[in-house]
Amino acid sequence: MNDQEIVVAGVYKRYPRPGGEVPALEDVSLTVAKGEILGLLGVNGAGKSTLVRILSTLLRPDSGTVSIAGHDVQAEPDAVRRSIGVAQQEVGLDESRPVHAVLDHHARLYGLSRRAAAKRIEELLEILTLRGVAKRRIHSLSGGMRRKVDLALALVHGPPVIFLDEPTFGMDPPSRFEFWERIRSLRDEGATILLTTQYLEEADRLADRVAILSGGRVVREGTPEELKRTVGNSTLELDFAEPAEAALAASLLRGASRQLRHSVHLPVTGPDDLRVALDVLEADAVRPIALRLEEPSLDRLLMPARDPVSVPAEQPL
Repeated sequence: MNDQEIVVAGVYKRYPRPGGEVPALEDVSLTVAKGEILGLLGVNGAGKSTLVRILSTLLRPDSGTVSIAGHDVQAEPDAVRRSIGVAQQEVGLDESRPVHAVLDHHARLYGLSRRAAAKRIEELLEILTLRGVAKRRIHSLSGGMRRKVDLALALVHGPPVIFLDEPTFGMDPPSRFEFWERIRSLRDEGATILLTTQYLEEADRLADRVAILSGGRVVREGTPEELKRTVGNSTLELDFAEPAEAALAASLLRGASRQLRHSVHLPVTGPDDLRVALDVLEADAVRPIALRLEEPSLDRLLMPARDPVSVPAEQPL
């Protein structure tokens, strides 16, 4: 498996329910290379949490194999646990204890000596800008600070593989951007990261590759750019002062779909299409009051497609 730090092959998992079993994972296979960030996307119930629990030895698969850093999760669970750091939203911390004490306890559980634990904690407090809250109790922290503590706990023993479960949930935008930089730094330092997130922008910005789970199966996989190309072209959105102008523009532009009373949407593949569209409108003295270019996004992969047809006036899709 050489440089593949995470290898999932043919994993199935079903949960018993009244009336029969419910499939959570159906023949899931994927790999994550050393020093790579894989973004795991999917709507609620797609199977993300089940897969992460299996990878972190908290749940056994019904069939299939999983290895982490060369260790089989079922045959060598202790070795796997030493190789991974897991930052989850709910970690069951003793919220009455100070941040430093919780980190120290966690480090000692992983076998770090008192001196090594103290050194590592100081590094993490500095790196994650937690020094100012080191003596504060967990329950007094904001959501963003708690997520930083979660990451510090995942990193305290220096694992080569890190699982991040919606790591920036509850953070304000500046804190999120700062957190992204730290995750990129971990990757650049050689860490292998599996990231689940509900922020599609986060996966787009951070992930080297993305796997999309739906109905317990990996339905799409590739780089963010590859996946965005599968959802179609960019869209030119043109706004007009009068509905009649929008209607005329829709009739002049081949392939356009009139979606709102005052605007027209036109799929474009590049700058040439944009220039041609504006030239066509200018020839008939039809001038938009505003225009926007919407790039393909990962959002479209998780949302039902919309039919580009006309709708009644003033009623957005």
